[in-house]
Amino acid sequence: MAAADQKPLGSGFHAKSEPHEILAGIDLTGRTAIVTGGYSGIGLETTRALAGAGATVIVPVRDPAKAEENLSTIEGDISSAKMDLADLDSVRTFASSVYDSIEALDLLINNAGTMACPLARVGPGWESQFGINHMGHFALTKALLPLLEKADTPRVVALSSVAHKRNGILWDDIQFEHGDYDKWVAYAQAKSANALFANALSRRMQGFGGRAFSVHPGGIFTPLQRHLPVAEQVEMGWLNEDGTIAAAVAGIFKTPAQGCTTSLWAATSPLLDAMPGVYCEDCDIAQLMDDDSLLYEHCAPHITVDEDAERLWDISEKLLASA
Repeated sequence: MAAADQKPLGSGFHAKSEPHEILAGIDLTGRTAIVTGGYSGIGLETTRALAGAGATVIVPVRDPAKAEENLSTIEGDISSAKMDLADLDSVRTFASSVYDSIEALDLLINNAGTMACPLARVGPGWESQFGINHMGHFALTKALLPLLEKADTPRVVALSSVAHKRNGILWDDIQFEHGDYDKWVAYAQAKSANALFANALSRRMQGFGGRAFSVHPGGIFTPLQRHLPVAEQVEMGWLNEDGTIAAAVAGIFKTPAQGCTTSLWAATSPLLDAMPGVYCEDCDIAQLMDDDSLLYEHCAPHITVDEDAERLWDISEKLLASA
């Protein structure tokens, strides 16, 4: 991957394309997908769309009761199993259960995540946003790679965010063990990690015809905002004082269904066959940011650096081995 690859292809879709438009004419019968967080927010809509196109969908769930209630609204071949990205033992147990139930894995949508939460630690002491958003998915993907390798042209989609533009990886203090904790800096690091992960993973999948991509789903009101007080969302310009959506963002934010479409496009579009590891937004490849880029669009150069992607992969391997 190179920064020069970050330019739109002219997919024919747009920021508010709907799932049925993305998957029109695409038959996923006989294909198996895993969607982390696939029972809430845009993850639920991703599950709905994939199942509607004929895919068998497996949903790892942290809250089985909530998952059962939400997934009961969807028709199709859908199953769930317990997993918590913050608990590596549960990730390994889930992966083991998948090996007992399927022959190959065609699509892995690493959708789940946490955003702008107070400082917390998971696993062996990892900062929680890095630990859940990146390391949990890193461990899951590594465990499932042999199943991906058995599929025909498998794809992995890692949900990043335009928030990555704020900063990259804090190479000298990834876990915030020395410097002051900033929830948005930590979130930006985790989302940069998701994009760099897809960059590195795609090179490892090319040998068996696989691809990996990262995506920015867009601005969507979902449970992801659970750690943000209304007052903070008002200060950010997302909400009015009465809690209603501010006019400034109403035209920009997407519905949860629209928020899943870039994931669906990255998972299925033949336009991406020759574009491994790119970062996508609004159902197309995102362009590299420039002086005219708005805050909520395009991608920063630091997620296109292959050497940094490999550096993060090596660090992640060592963290996982010692966990």
